[in-house]
Amino acid sequence: MIDTRTHDGPRSLPDGHRWVVVDVETSGLRANSHRVLSVAALALGADGRVEREFSTLVDPGCDPGPVHIHGLTRDRLAGAPRFEDIARELGEFLDGHTMVAHNASFDHGFLAAEFRRAGSDSPVEQRLCTLALSRRLEIDVPNHRLSTLARHWRVEQLRAHDAYDDARVLSEIFVQSASLATSLQLPLPVVDCRSAKSAYPDTVPRVPCPWKDPGRLDVTAGLVQGMKVVISGDTRTPRLTLADRMTAAGLDVMNNVSRRTAVVVCNNPDEGTGKVRKARAEGIPVVDERRLDELLAHVRPGQPKVTQAIDVADVVAPPPVEAAAAPVADTPPRTLHGQQPKLWSGRRVLLLGGTHLEAVMMRSRITQLGARPSLNLTAGVTDVLLLAGGEDDKRMPRVRARDLPVLTSADVDSAVENGVVPPHMRTEARAAAPVLSRGEVTDLPARMSSWAVNVAWKAETAGSEFDVDVVAFLLAADERVDGDDDFVFYNNPVGAGGAVELSVDGSSEQCLRVDLRQVPDECARITVAAAIDGPPTFGDVGAVSVNVDGDDGTVATFVLDAGTTERTMVLAEIYRRAGRWRLRAVGQGYDDDLAALAVRYGVDVDG
Repeated sequence: MIDTRTHDGPRSLPDGHRWVVVDVETSGLRANSHRVLSVAALALGADGRVEREFSTLVDPGCDPGPVHIHGLTRDRLAGAPRFEDIARELGEFLDGHTMVAHNASFDHGFLAAEFRRAGSDSPVEQRLCTLALSRRLEIDVPNHRLSTLARHWRVEQLRAHDAYDDARVLSEIFVQSASLATSLQLPLPVVDCRSAKSAYPDTVPRVPCPWKDPGRLDVTAGLVQGMKVVISGDTRTPRLTLADRMTAAGLDVMNNVSRRTAVVVCNNPDEGTGKVRKARAEGIPVVDERRLDELLAHVRPGQPKVTQAIDVADVVAPPPVEAAAAPVADTPPRTLHGQQPKLWSGRRVLLLGGTHLEAVMMRSRITQLGARPSLNLTAGVTDVLLLAGGEDDKRMPRVRARDLPVLTSADVDSAVENGVVPPHMRTEARAAAPVLSRGEVTDLPARMSSWAVNVAWKAETAGSEFDVDVVAFLLAADERVDGDDDFVFYNNPVGAGGAVELSVDGSSEQCLRVDLRQVPDECARITVAAAIDGPPTFGDVGAVSVNVDGDDGTVATFVLDAGTTERTMVLAEIYRRAGRWRLRAVGQGYDDDLAALAVRYGVDVDG
């Protein structure tokens, strides 16, 4: 295996950006309800060295949360400035820079929320996530935690979860990672923070509710913690303030009416808003703000959510989702159970040249051998499969410089048909998760409940001409969402009170984080899909890779590349059978757009 940690020549960062490495420690995980406790920012020069520093504790004016993690007690924070006291200085420090952070959507989200509270906009226009960069590079690590990357890049970590030390460590990791990306001619995953889409304006930020849903409101018995409440129309109290009051009382404030909604708050129900009409059709009580004030004075205690233990057992794979549009020809699901390692297990093969059909066929055969098709020339590529025209690929000089073995289609055919390993193929290979073929199913280990479904496509295709959105649907047994909040997309990034959360981690990477402990009992399936906005299709974008990662590493990976004219594609399903969770690689494509896909799953797109 090539040692990617050593580079010849002087240290330098890519041109076109002024880089600032940032880390924050917080009182919790939700930017809309938790606060920043400390912040550190290190501005880097062109050579990657720290030129300026900003670091301070922040008094949040609230409980500091998990002290056992960050060590920031009330006593330590006493006397520190409030965020509004440092907002101007920090804003000037960050202005004009591209922010670098580990899980950058988290740090950027907290800073943006704090700047809003201080009465100003965040100055950060672009960000880069080192978590996404590490995944894009495919370096040989079991996971992409900061501590793991520090060990890989041989950076000493002195005080984990200390904002300044974490920023210092991250600056070294970033310089090394960016240098490796440059040597591979791999674009950096920079995200434009100002280009967020908006489909449903004036929504209330979702805050996870710790109480079980007790059902509909009985106006005579009163409110119970965990009840789902929706606001409709104009309110006497500012809507966000009203939502904060209800959240503080233990209610679950939603943006859309569903069958699980307990009550709708509307001061003018006779106006007949869409939410009120839906509530009346479902028999859901509608109260005005005055009555709500009375109910909030006496909210009964709810029942805390309890973590469910999910066992693993052999299960029959689920039936395919029926849909109106003509799907790509499907394959019967196959279940993986303790298979022996395959001939090319642990190898990553980059395919160059060939027609679209030839590439699809060869990637299928590579997967059959247990290898993973790679979409980019990364640090993890072990071999290159050269088809017709591949010699002219701009990456070939780098392939030769790295002395990577070059295979032919005859090598692949011989391996599939006769079990022959080409003599020029290197024998060493990293340990690897199962590579699923389209339709295959595998267990999600019972010991873990938190998963990251990482979706990526060829980095060179990233840009305005390929606007790809990753989405999720939390589906009941009837294959439909129970309400519009069960549709997770760019403008509703958190579903089911935090069970599923979307983050955009790079220019060609997006992630859905799933916490199975928080998935509602009535949710039978989480369907992960992708959609392309505009005229391009999945035939233009090319292959899409999916990694399903837990805390200990990747549990399964697969590449879907059969797309031609499709504009939407179901990528994967996480589903339960008899109380057990499983993962299925799907690859079901449709020619229509995201709105049509959402309607197919029961979303009211005109809501």
